Amino acid sequence: MSVSSFSFHAFPQMETDRFILRKTEERDTRDLFELYSEEEVLKYTQLLPFSAEDEAWHEMNWHMEIFTQQIGIRWLIEEKRSGKVIGTCGFLHYLKEYGRTEIGYDLAPSYWRRGIMSEVAAPILAFGFNSMNLNRIEAKVDPANVASIGLLTKLGFKQAGELREYEIEEGNFIELLVFSMLRKEFSVLHLL
Repeated sequence: MSVSSFSFHAFPQMETDRFILRKTEERDTRDLFELYSEEEVLKYTQLLPFSAEDEAWHEMNWHMEIFTQQIGIRWLIEEKRSGKVIGTCGFLHYLKEYGRTEIGYDLAPSYWRRGIMSEVAAPILAFGFNSMNLNRIEAKVDPANVASIGLLTKLGFKQAGELREYEIEEGNFIELLVFSMLRKEFSVLHLL
């Protein structure tokens, strides 16, 4: 496997037809607070809905920390038309020596079912496989999160297993499904 060409020195900004994928900036506090104060957005996560704007600052700092520590990249999804941040998507648990990472994403409910995550995930996956030289991208999903499972399947991920009693949700242990995509599968799907 060749060495990753991405060095974590400059945050990679990308664009799709409708969105700018960029780093967190100070001006994003309000939009991130609105996003993460939505109970539906956090339903399948370990986070509680935000109740104060300083929680958005903590989230923004976490985005910067994972990038600085070279363990992840979280892009904000900014709608070109309005300039509003409507979600995030990115990588965490990046292990350069193994060529793998985990993808995660969230989106404001008023933007659901419009093909947005498919649109923004495509260049992010391409960045992972091409610029970061990844071999495997994983996703861990609550079995009840039908929309996320549908998205991963549409993107070309395959179910790779189940993590039994892996997390606690509302005081109960829950399973998580593991999905993955390999470089060779991405190359075939996207003719790269």
